[in-house]
Amino acid sequence: MNDLATTYEPTSDEKTMATLAQVLQLVGSWIAPLIIYVVKRESKFVAFHAMQALLWQILVMILWFVAMIVWFVVIFTTVISHAGKAAANNPPPLGFFLGAASIWLVAMGIMGLNLFIAIYFAIKAGRGEWAAYPVIGKIAHRIIGA
Repeated sequence: MNDLATTYEPTSDEKTMATLAQVLQLVGSWIAPLIIYVVKRESKFVAFHAMQALLWQILVMILWFVAMIVWFVVIFTTVISHAGKAAANNPPPLGFFLGAASIWLVAMGIMGLNLFIAIYFAIKAGRGEWAAYPVIGKIAHRIIGA
């Protein structure tokens, strides 16, 4: 990637498509980068940015899935632990509120990080830079063979 990045200047169209791959992941999740990757895979620059966005969105989906599982575990363990107990003057457990708040904070953190990454790397792509996501950038580089 270093040799290609120093010797190749992407065209205006490539910069635009790479920027779109980064930005559209906010509204199109994994579908938008996948479409851009399939349509423009002959351009290593666009393919690199689209593949990074695609891999990031897959990771975000996995994180959301894990957060949902934890959420349901918290809900159902609370319900089961209080099943059959008298409801009169029995406040909900503190652990439920702390668990729900923690899961909400993690979800908001994921959304904030997703927004930051999309905007930051869209700006880099618009400038024609081969900016790589941490860890995911190396994987995307291997996948597209740049």
